[in-house]
Amino acid sequence: MAFRRLAAAVAPFLRRHEPDSPFRLNLKQGLGAFLAIVSLGLLLDGTGLPLLIAPFGASTLLLFGRPTSPLAQPINLFGGYLIGGSVAFASAALFPGVLWATAISLGISLMLMTALRVTHPPAGAMPLIAFHGEIDFLMLAEAVALGSVALVALALIWHRIPPRQPYPSGPEEYAEAIHREELEDRSGFGT
Repeated sequence: MAFRRLAAAVAPFLRRHEPDSPFRLNLKQGLGAFLAIVSLGLLLDGTGLPLLIAPFGASTLLLFGRPTSPLAQPINLFGGYLIGGSVAFASAALFPGVLWATAISLGISLMLMTALRVTHPPAGAMPLIAFHGEIDFLMLAEAVALGSVALVALALIWHRIPPRQPYPSGPEEYAEAIHREELEDRSGFGT
């Protein structure tokens, strides 16, 4: 009896929300992410810019793993990093090394990204990078600009290779994917 109650309480946390996808697509997504990070590494070697930053790893997962997500769209990537970086470095310049300023800049970044509908979660790491102050603002701004353009350009090319995925995609493609997931949920498949 107690086990059933525990299982029922835990079940919502273990339910998978992502739809099933064929292995061929999973393989293509993984190869795309691999090539994107290798490309950033090669750009790092050529430019000396800090292009292998953690937020780009998360952006890569969105761009290559979930390209129809609103969070992976080019405007979200560019807008998210612009807002996150600007707010973070303004905060770091005004209050260097102050923890609460980092937390406030993350909150303001989230507020602005959602209000402007350009949310890109990896860009939320920008206040943490700015807080540490290990990377010069202009160098990081250049890295984020170059890295963002490179990732989007690679995604544009990569998603045209079969099995194709729409990228960039609009609200219609995302709504269609969500509708498909809801139908799978109701039918009991895809869980």
